[in-house]
Amino acid sequence: MRQLPPRFVFALALGAALAAPVHAKQDGATPPVRQPDAPAASSTAAANVATKADDGVDLDDIRNFTRVYHIVQQAYVEKLDNKTIMKAAISGMLENLDPHSEYLDKDGLAELDEDTTGQYGGLGIEVLQVDGALKIVSPIDDTPASRAGIKAGDTILKVDGRVVDSQNIDDAFKKLRGDPGSKITLTILHEKSDKPIDVPMVRERINVTSVKVRPLEAGYVYIRLSQFQEDTASDLEKKLGDYIRKNGAPKGAVLDLRSNPGGLLTTAVGVADTFLDSGGIVSTKGRLPDANLHFDAHPGDLLNGAPMVVLVDNGTASAAEIVSGALKDNHRALIMGRRTFGKGVVQTVLPLDQDHAVKITTARYYTPNGTSIQAEGIKPDIALADLAVTKSDATPPLIGSEADLPNHLVNEKASTDDKGSADDDGKLAIEDYALSQALNVLKGLAIGRR
Repeated sequence: MRQLPPRFVFALALGAALAAPVHAKQDGATPPVRQPDAPAASSTAAANVATKADDGVDLDDIRNFTRVYHIVQQAYVEKLDNKTIMKAAISGMLENLDPHSEYLDKDGLAELDEDTTGQYGGLGIEVLQVDGALKIVSPIDDTPASRAGIKAGDTILKVDGRVVDSQNIDDAFKKLRGDPGSKITLTILHEKSDKPIDVPMVRERINVTSVKVRPLEAGYVYIRLSQFQEDTASDLEKKLGDYIRKNGAPKGAVLDLRSNPGGLLTTAVGVADTFLDSGGIVSTKGRLPDANLHFDAHPGDLLNGAPMVVLVDNGTASAAEIVSGALKDNHRALIMGRRTFGKGVVQTVLPLDQDHAVKITTARYYTPNGTSIQAEGIKPDIALADLAVTKSDATPPLIGSEADLPNHLVNEKASTDDKGSADDDGKLAIEDYALSQALNVLKGLAIGRR
């Protein structure tokens, strides 16, 4: 995925780098790892890994590489300098491993740093290179992309009229960002459409607030996480804590992870820990000994066991799937919606020097039950189609209940407890069908708990 790491402050000892932020929730002593799916490593890590290679390179392969290099240098239609050719060679080697490994130059590292902090100039979309095309993983809430109607699963066919292909895909990606106020037009093919459309947009300064907490209706809280940034876990703990102090302990909560492209692995562990009293959260397994890790929850569920429903869709990816899997396998929440994206691998950033690094897949991760969701995603407990509800145009009946009859007797013990609920007239279902269904399920769970 394109949204990833930045500064390099940790050694390759993945265990120390990954585990520290979990305990930082309690003592605050260790800063979070600034890398969505895995830690960054020290500047000597790449060399250390290289020296441990278990076989040599065949001399014939070296000769073939050198021959191709000189052919490109001498015969390519345009003159290319050595740095350009070597960068293309390195990039091609990594990009052909999997969709998430890549070579990062200074600009790439700066972009990844911006993603992790949630501040940059652009459109607010998470994209992934798939077979020479740019696929939308998810739009970020309250950004030009989300307001323009771009959705998870869409494909970017053109950027400012230029067709996106495997030869210019990096340039196309870079154009998605730019100075706030500058204009750009994307040609988009929606997931279930065969007709491309042009979507003009204006880049903005993206300041992503990853946590939103608000009441759904009396006794039920809505928690929206749009991505997993450095401060997401601590911000969640603060905002949900403030909500509980103001409104009392909720009877249930909806955790909305739809179109959440993921982010910091350690933040995902912290978020899951917020809702778990015990049990496993996630484990990772790779070839390097330090890539084999296991994370458990600490005592202390901020919701005190209140029922939860987690909303997911095909844009729920990476770290968001870690949280979903942890809550599902620990029977802490019902997962509701569509099958998730299915990114079940971990990347590590290995710096080559101050301005260049390699981001490479080093491990797979597993849910507490030992399940890999790679290329499979998480199947929801309750499946929901991507539907919308519209209000009926039928004329309401003149008499709908006893209370509409003339001279009816008044109930001497009339209750006002249920007046003004969020869905009296189907408003919530019209605005967000999936959320309305989640609330209905949550109410059933709350009744069962009582």
